[in-house]
Amino acid sequence: MKDKKCEFKIFNVIQWKKEQDYLSRMHAEGWALDRVSFLNLYHFKRCEPQQVVYQLDYNPEGLENKAEYVQMFRDCGWEYLQDYAGYSYFRKSAEQMQGDEEIFCDDESRIDMMKRVFKGRLFPLLIILFLLLLPNMFGPCDGIDDYIIRGLFIVLFVLYAAVFISFAVQYFRYIGGSRRK
Repeated sequence: MKDKKCEFKIFNVIQWKKEQDYLSRMHAEGWALDRVSFLNLYHFKRCEPQQVVYQLDYNPEGLENKAEYVQMFRDCGWEYLQDYAGYSYFRKSAEQMQGDEEIFCDDESRIDMMKRVFKGRLFPLLIILFLLLLPNMFGPCDGIDDYIIRGLFIVLFVLYAAVFISFAVQYFRYIGGSRRK
């Protein structure tokens, strides 16, 4: 029986909850996260199946004072695993959990994380959109090659728009749900 396995998964920047659930489900099936590597390869080690909660925090500023940042979570019982693509990965046995404990103490903390994701990931994409995609979509076309390239830029624009709309919907849905509480 294999003691290690590797899976390729893609979670976009606004799917951190899905990623957390995926990692918890894998642990319940007997596969503990060992690390995440380049190109979204999730490396797992065989373990005893158990209920473990995985949490992700997007806080590049926290990494400037990494020792204190990690120690803060350790003091609350969270095991620090690694940093990957701006996210810090933590886990904690469900037995050690106190209710619906999360690394975020309140809704405002979660909203702050979503704002950090926007500033760290989506804002640079906006810059690329305005500096590269839009100018190339509306420039003159001299031949068939120009039309093909323009078509590619239109496809990229649609993909960018889908990411922004998806993030905005989730962000405002979350904020709206937080205010109703």
